[in-house]
Amino acid sequence: MRNDQKWLDYQHEIGLRHHRTKKNQTDGAAASAAIVPFRDLFALIFPVTVTLKPFLAKKGHSAEDVEKMYAAWLKSCLLQITLWSHPYVKAGDF
Repeated sequence: MRNDQKWLDYQHEIGLRHHRTKKNQTDGAAASAAIVPFRDLFALIFPVTVTLKPFLAKKGHSAEDVEKMYAAWLKSCLLQITLWSHPYVKAGDF
């Protein structure tokens, strides 16, 4: 998918599905938390990104290629988390 409006709309939808705006409506998970707190979204960046680097290194790529792939993965995660955070940027949701 390209970074066009359709992709941006989908990223916004993911953010809404983690926020109380739409949380648990799509999958009907009644026993789930009412909201994923804003602080938890950014806390996920570390385990989701750092754990990938050793995996990339095991595949026989050069150290330079591993760094480039890791940097691309990190940038992607940061962009997506930033976009998913849009519904939270209002009073009471920090």
